[in-house]
Amino acid sequence: MKLITKNISKNYGKNQVLQDFSLEINQGIIGLLGPNGAGKSTLMKIWASALKPSSGQLYLDEIDLIKNPKYLRQNLGYLPQDFGVYPNLNAKEFLSYLGTMKGLSGKLLSDRVDSLLEAVNLTEVASTQLSGYSGGMKQRIGIAQVLLNDPKLLIFDEPTVGLDPSERIRFREMLIRLSQDKIIIVSSHIVSEISSLANQVVIMNKGSLLLNTTVHASLQNLTGRIHELDVDEEQLNDIKNRYQVVQSAMTLTGYNVRFISDKPDIETRVKEPNLEDVYVQTISNV
Repeated sequence: MKLITKNISKNYGKNQVLQDFSLEINQGIIGLLGPNGAGKSTLMKIWASALKPSSGQLYLDEIDLIKNPKYLRQNLGYLPQDFGVYPNLNAKEFLSYLGTMKGLSGKLLSDRVDSLLEAVNLTEVASTQLSGYSGGMKQRIGIAQVLLNDPKLLIFDEPTVGLDPSERIRFREMLIRLSQDKIIIVSSHIVSEISSLANQVVIMNKGSLLLNTTVHASLQNLTGRIHELDVDEEQLNDIKNRYQVVQSAMTLTGYNVRFISDKPDIETRVKEPNLEDVYVQTISNV
């Protein structure tokens, strides 16, 4: 199973949001990272057939998805960032309605709804109107509706917004279980979340692809190059001028600074790299 994005562009008048974007994705969990305005949500909407590209091609299982959007929708689960609910329905009614829209019915639909409500820890409030749900509870309903038709392609745009730490863990464990035979794309501003979840990382900015690699390979590239030091303000400014700083934080006695260098000319503590280091380095090099 493979999702192929080939030379996709998207223009809004003179504003080009995506520029000849090409990417091949195999099954597993893919983390999509980029700053605000990078084009992530636009790309995900195109992958979900919610938006047509200005040019380019899109294939799933060698099926042309632009010419055959029905095939995509039959195999798609999508949680947009602005997901909404019908407030006068309860959770069971809402999922049953969406399941019917996706072609499910009878006992299969009923069992599927019950199973998903349990998976997102909402069984006890399944009969409560959605108008009484918190933001995090509505987000969990959004996650459940993605899985209704057991899709091949799952797309999540900022899925853990509003979730407490225990629900984030539950969501992460669920996706890892599902990833054996599906393509799962997750966009998040929480880089550490992508690091603990994804096996592939894609970083984009200004509508273009900057990095597509495994999380392991991206970290390996920075091994031995991440340095940490406690400094005063003057030293901090000097380091910012001479090295690529990935993080600085104020402490009781000055600043703690983390930067990238092959061979710094000052004594430092060498640290293990993380995905935030990779992200900052990639975005800064544009």
